[in-house]
Formats: sequence, structure tokens, C-alpha cells
Amino acid sequence: MSLPKIDLPLYPVTIPSTGKETTFRPFTVKEEKILLIAQESKDIDQVITAIKQIINNCVTGVNVDELSTFDCDYLLIQIRATSVSNVMEFRISDPDTEEKIDIEVDAEEITVFTPEGHSKFIKINDTNTIVMKYPSIEEFYKSLSNQDKSKQFEFMLSCVESIVMGDEIHKLKDYSEEEILEFFDGLTGSTIEQIGNFFDTMPRLRLEHKYVSDGKEKTFVIQGTETFFQSR
Repeated sequence: MSLPKIDLPLYPVTIPSTGKETTFRPFTVKEEKILLIAQESKDIDQVITAIKQIINNCVTGVNVDELSTFDCDYLLIQIRATSVSNVMEFRISDPDTEEKIDIEVDAEEITVFTPEGHSKFIKINDTNTIVMKYPSIEEFYKSLSNQDKSKQFEFMLSCVESIVMGDEIHKLKDYSEEEILEFFDGLTGSTIEQIGNFFDTMPRLRLEHKYVSDGKEKTFVIQGTETFFQSR
């Protein structure tokens, strides 16, 4: 006779980038081990794999490869808060004094922050617009570690969803690489700068936490997956 399986509770959650409502469960001991191994490795590939595996296992009805990086960050925080504790502990080093400081923050206070001026719509002229899409967590973090300018340009193009020309919508997936490159070679520097601003101002997890060091009040900023993996 086999041991009975334990039913885990389901919690409601909203996917930040789409507003879609779904549910998730806490992670199990098995998944906590995956998380701990990734934390200890400090290897970004292992971190990404761990995040994707845990989200696929715990969140209902999502394809993790279609989620934005800030969706994954947010879902991971929610899963962690219900599985372990909503209190996250950090040991930080003050940038001025190098003093080691232990702080605690409430995961429920961490929200998705969208910087001012962010837009998925890049205006080429009065009739033509580029529509961007958010990169997956794997695409985003691998792009940060790749300094090859040609690879960075490929990453940028991979985040273009479509081009609206008057009443026509052209999905980039319907065109060859040569056709796409020819189109982008004809854009002005101003348009490319707007695309760069899309990445610079993408939504992200953020929490500002006040602490005191050397008698002065300062702020520790929690932001993104890499910061989350520094928690203890």
C-alpha cells in the first residue's frame, strides 16, 4: 500500500505582463532543493533552469518560455512567499562603509514597477509603428552576459513582434531573416534609440528598503531575479 499524496493549496495570481489570472501552489521539498542548488552555484544558467522548472511545476496553465522575465521574477517571489515565508532576509554590504548589514523585507511589498516613458510601441513615422514583445527570462539574462554587438542586435530583433504599416500588420515570424535585416537597415538612429529605450525601461520587480549605516539612513534596492537569489 503506497503512502497517500498530500494535496497542496492553490493561490490566485495575476500574470503582470498580460493581466491573465491563474493559480499556483507552494513548491515542495524536491523543488526547494532545486532552488538551493541554483543559489549555491551562482551560475546564471542553473538559476534560469531552476526558475523555469519551478514555475512550470507550480503555476497552472502557463508556458514559461512565453513569460517575460519580470513575470518569472514576480511568480517566483509569490511561490517562495507561500512556500517558505513572506519575510526575505538579506545580508548586504554598505557601498560607503562596506559594513555588513542584515535586513528583512516583506515579499508582499515587492511589486512590478514600470519606469516612466516605457512603451511597447516604437513610432517610425505617422503611419508606421514597430510593436515590441518582452524577452523570456532565458533570452534576457543571456543577452546581459553577451557583449558581442551582432548577438545583441539579434536579441533586439527577436523582441520585435510586428510592424504596423497603415492598416496592415506584418508579423516578423512570417518573413525571412534577410527581409527583416533589410528593413531594419533602413531605420534611422532615432528609431533604434527608441528600441533601446524599450529595453532600458522594461517593467521590473522593485522594492526600496530603508536601513541605517554609520548613523545615516540609506536605501537598499531589491530588483530582479539576481537580487532575489541573494536572499538567505
